[in-house]
Amino acid sequence: MRVLACTILTIGMMLVAAPARAQTYDPNFPVCLQTYAIGGGYIDCSFTSLAQCAASASGRAAQCLNNPYFTQGGDRKPSRQRGVY
Repeated sequence: MRVLACTILTIGMMLVAAPARAQTYDPNFPVCLQTYAIGGGYIDCSFTSLAQCAASASGRAAQCLNNPYFTQGGDRKPSRQRGVY
């Protein structure tokens, strides 16, 4: 009887679990637009400047923000500096 109850509880918990969301920040663009809505907002990182994002956010419940995952210029290795002896 306990096994049946534990099995039902486990299946119920798996069905109730919400799906995980993927990364919303695109590292190729420096500016993101975050919108707000009653049912939930979204983040759109497809803007190249704050002015472009502000034009899109105008008149909406939204704000522009800097993309924290923006990679400028791709993968560059840091240059080695030689010490002075």
